Amino acid sequence: MKSQSKFISFVLRHQPEAIDLDIDKNGWVSIDQLIANAKAAGTTLTREIIQDVVDNNDKGRFALSEDGKKIRALQGHSISKDRVSIEFEAKTPPEVLYHGTATRFVDSIKETGLKSFKRQYVHLSWNEDIATSVGQRHGTPVILEIDTQAMLDKGHVFYLSENNVWLTENVPAEFITVKKEQSYKPKFK
Repeated sequence: MKSQSKFISFVLRHQPEAIDLDIDKNGWVSIDQLIANAKAAGTTLTREIIQDVVDNNDKGRFALSEDGKKIRALQGHSISKDRVSIEFEAKTPPEVLYHGTATRFVDSIKETGLKSFKRQYVHLSWNEDIATSVGQRHGTPVILEIDTQAMLDKGHVFYLSENNVWLTENVPAEFITVKKEQSYKPKFK
């Protein structure tokens, strides 16, 4: 199931053209087309597999339309905003949010802040545990504390995705504090 989840994430968030998907402005794709085009590309998907991926994705990355005929990724798109631009309602975040990264990126972040780079938004977490798990994917994790109240005071806008990921266009370095570096022990030697 993990490989199907990665495949769905890849085509919905990054490269729908890899299997010739028709993706609309809000990121929706026909499930029938996803199944057919995945099959033509050598990947087996069924409605049951897709439902399982939506229900059991540990980050809650996907949603089905109310009629159950379409699927989309909730955030994390590297597709340009002129092609896919999910409309999020601006929300007031907690006074502090967190971002997990790896130690090798800290010096650059201290200099230039957090940028979305290929993605549409910078992703922020409401708790340190989530930020730690994100940081671990990239190496030895570091937790960055974001002063969202100060950002709001300077006119920055925040959005909350359906799966509770906080989004903003960028985080200037002045609003970032290195909270703590984690000691990370790999699972395998």
